[in-house]
Amino acid sequence: MDVAFTPEQDGIRRTLRDLLDGHPVPVREAVDLPGGHDPGLWAALAGRLGLPGLALAPTYGGVGGTATDLALAGEETGRALTPSPLLATTVLAAPALLALGTDAQRARLLPALADGTLTAALAAPGTALATALALTGDNTGPWSGDGRAGGVQARRERGGWRLYGESGQVLDGHSAGLLLVPAHTGGYARSRTLLFLVPGDAPGLTRVRQTALDATRPCGLLQLRDVEAELLGEDDTVDVPGALAPVGAGAAAFLACEAVGAAGRALELTVGHVRRREQFGRPIGSFQALQHRLADVHVHLEAARSAAYYAAWAAAGPEGADDGPAPAADGAAALALAHALDALRLAAAEAIQFHGGLGFTWEHDAHLYFKRAAGDALLFGPVHRLRARAAETAGLFDRTRQEVTV
Repeated sequence: MDVAFTPEQDGIRRTLRDLLDGHPVPVREAVDLPGGHDPGLWAALAGRLGLPGLALAPTYGGVGGTATDLALAGEETGRALTPSPLLATTVLAAPALLALGTDAQRARLLPALADGTLTAALAAPGTALATALALTGDNTGPWSGDGRAGGVQARRERGGWRLYGESGQVLDGHSAGLLLVPAHTGGYARSRTLLFLVPGDAPGLTRVRQTALDATRPCGLLQLRDVEAELLGEDDTVDVPGALAPVGAGAAAFLACEAVGAAGRALELTVGHVRRREQFGRPIGSFQALQHRLADVHVHLEAARSAAYYAAWAAAGPEGADDGPAPAADGAAALALAHALDALRLAAAEAIQFHGGLGFTWEHDAHLYFKRAAGDALLFGPVHRLRARAAETAGLFDRTRQEVTV
């Protein structure tokens, strides 16, 4: 195992940081745009760096990189809290389409996702997204709707499929050009969840942007009233939960690196402030009590960074993407995400405390990092369930005897 980054990976990170730091539209203005992100920045990320297709094969118009490359890019977008369709399109929707789609569906849709001209969203409700991705537990349950009420239901009609129902707090659901909608079908006898392709402008589909705790992750409410949909996959026997679990492992690795990037930036802001802020005639950073607290943040951050890098390596496979995920990649990703969210929460909270009254103001960026920590814990956690899932995946506990297995 070679733990060093390649020159290409270092180049991607350096170029991406320069692009994000030099972009003229700040985060606060971008989140107020109709789509919740700056289309000009997304075009630059796609055109100059090929970021939407970074982990897709050249066959589909991608760069041919690995999940590790994409996760390292996520560290830079997390550092800048960049609002973009990258998570919804590239990390969630594209791998699901690649895993379940037919050859014709892949050939038709993936090149447009790779060049950034088409954005997509996995339309799982925010309250069930972690379950759908098998991050906090088994995903074979009725998270898309139980057949009685709630969620989205599907019925077969004249050789096609029709969807009805609603899904709320869908990441980029209000603006994505393509929706991958999970829907319940089969009643009680053959109850199952399937994925369907729905264009963003489909008749009968209503989309409304919703208020989110973290404005840099815009969400939408989808209402489907007898919407015509295309089944993702060859037939209705496809194993959707089985396909989404590896997608969840890759997403958790990406999110862990993203959270590490955000935590690192929050720590940078705090260190810069305590070096400038003076009290009793000297910088407050010279006080030993404050140094100890910052050292604790640094230790948590570096531990989370190591776990995130390992999860990214495991998601890509020991020798690259062609070998598939390494054994225990699911557990490693969930555990890394738990560590990273803890580190981000600590770094963001300390940033607010160390900045004093300034840290509580709307004008300062400290609250943006705190909201990212809280929002990610709600969407992809909570942390204790991520750790429990990692332990379960690793076989740490024997459920029958409730003992630790050696």
